[in-house]
Amino acid sequence: MPIVRKESPVSWVSAVVYGIVLIAGLYYVVAGLGADVRPLRTAGFVACVAALFALEPAERRCGAGRGTASAFLLVRLALFVAVAALDDSGLSRALFVLVPFAAYLAFGRTVSIALAALCLVLLVCSYALWVPGWYTSANYVADVLMFVIGLVLAIAMAGIAVREQQARARLEESLDEVTSYAAQVADLSAAAERNRLARDIHDSLGHHLTAIAVQVEKASAFRERDPHAADQALADARSSARHALDDVRRSVGALRDEREGRTLSASLAELVDRAGDDRLQVSLVVDGEERAGDNATVSALFRAAQEALTNARRHAQADRVSVSLTFGDTETRLVVADDGRGFSTGASEPAEGFGLLGLRERAALVGGLARVESQPGAGTRITVTVPAR
Repeated sequence: MPIVRKESPVSWVSAVVYGIVLIAGLYYVVAGLGADVRPLRTAGFVACVAALFALEPAERRCGAGRGTASAFLLVRLALFVAVAALDDSGLSRALFVLVPFAAYLAFGRTVSIALAALCLVLLVCSYALWVPGWYTSANYVADVLMFVIGLVLAIAMAGIAVREQQARARLEESLDEVTSYAAQVADLSAAAERNRLARDIHDSLGHHLTAIAVQVEKASAFRERDPHAADQALADARSSARHALDDVRRSVGALRDEREGRTLSASLAELVDRAGDDRLQVSLVVDGEERAGDNATVSALFRAAQEALTNARRHAQADRVSVSLTFGDTETRLVVADDGRGFSTGASEPAEGFGLLGLRERAALVGGLARVESQPGAGTRITVTVPAR
């Protein structure tokens, strides 16, 4: 598969080879190793090598399309031929190892190997035409072998460079995906936090604020006709306000308990102690040994008990509520049962309120299940079961 790139990850290789060829060619001239030194030939040699140096940044500026890569490869090959023709030392044939190298980076391994084979054939053919019996000379045979080794190393280096760049591209794609996933998680977390705050506001303040509004309206309506009823409504509103304040304190306490790692048993004991009064008797039974649990599970069970006790006080008109907490090997179960008026849970009845819906959502968030059992006149039983952590 062709590999097209804007800039080679090992672009220094070509520059190093060009430099070595230039130094070797000039040394051959300066040292007088050639039979005939011709200044114009030497100048042409230097100019062609300089053109090769300029070709590398020009290719990077022009982009990495297949057509562009093909054009620059042909230009580079033509300059290689020119340099080899102008170099009396014969060392410039090392430039041809860069042909499969550049081809691998631009078009892939198959094209690179094909061009490497073509370069080797051209070298052997040139020897056959201009050096009769070259295969009997150790120097020429060694030159061919070194050229083959150079081709192999060039292809291997290009393959390593391509794989490194592909790995880098995959890493960048993975980072982009992680960034996208992080944004999605942030959005989901924000939505979950909004739902959690909505549940907390409902569980802690919703019932009491509704009751306060009703009592204030009642007091306003009966202020002239029945002052006693108006005073009682105001007293009930003040009581609801106190209960709302207590709920806020309990909510803040629950958050503090989550941060401080307070046990669920201790939190429920405090909740039950505050919920009971001369109008409502609340009892708590804890069975089993409590193990260290995560804050989400503790919060879900505490909020479930809080919601159940609030419903028992505000809606069920209950006299007694029993809270049972059982720690098992595989699950933790909370049961809150009251002797209130109950309600119908049939399919034809209106949908349950936000409080019970929030209770189910809390249980589901920690992998648990909430079940509400109730009948008119038979009280209500709420059971929340979560896996043991």
